[in-house]
Amino acid sequence: MKVKISIIELKKYIYLICISLFFMSCGSKQDIVYFQNVDSVGSSSSITQFNRTIKPDDMLTIVVSALDQDAVRPFNLANITFSGDGQQFGRPSQQSYLVDADGNIDFPVLGSLKLEGLSRIQATSLIKDMLTEYIKNPIVNIRTVNFKVTVLGEVSRPGSFTIPNERITIIEALGLAGDMTIQAERKNVLVIREKNGKKTYNRVNMTSEDVFNSPVYYLSQNDVIYVEPNNSRVKSSTVGPNTGATFQLITTLITAAAFAISLSR
Repeated sequence: MKVKISIIELKKYIYLICISLFFMSCGSKQDIVYFQNVDSVGSSSSITQFNRTIKPDDMLTIVVSALDQDAVRPFNLANITFSGDGQQFGRPSQQSYLVDADGNIDFPVLGSLKLEGLSRIQATSLIKDMLTEYIKNPIVNIRTVNFKVTVLGEVSRPGSFTIPNERITIIEALGLAGDMTIQAERKNVLVIREKNGKKTYNRVNMTSEDVFNSPVYYLSQNDVIYVEPNNSRVKSSTVGPNTGATFQLITTLITAAAFAISLSR
């Protein structure tokens, strides 16, 4: 018994096959939604305590102030202005202290200070105590000016981001990068961190509330977040620029073959 297939029916079969392949590649809700096992409204999970410390290669601005402005002047680095052709332009810029490989800075009058491993509050207290010998009731303000994190992979806006307040979570960093794309693997986000001269690697499941208890929930200076592609994205990466034309050619050949067969009958 011969089975006759019309051109319209053949095109319909091809269309149904394409639709089936599309739905087979679609992800489920469990692959996309964040924090799926978060408790009911009103409850909360404990968040890992954040305690950032000063590290080598940190750039610090340290401003000393007091009622007696003349007394604090020797303890502040001079502001830098930019000029060209005898004309001033740009804003004055406060000079910074670079924490060297040994964790020290060279502070005016006080000399070399070991700040590595100290929190901002601890470093502030250390310098204030040393300044009381020279200044009455000194005020010390310390900021890290080169605190940055990098977000790469399946996000809308990959890149490096400078953080002004020295405190950022992995959720906020992904927000700065425009959030993960629909083709991101949310259950296996990688955070690369340098600690004591060695690289550490932490995996985070962004679909679980366990992210709030992760040791990398709060990010450190120079952390790198890499969002890898999901299976759908990996498979689609094999699709080249000529795939569409190839598929169209195959469809045309099948249609022509079906038409030739119909004429021969």
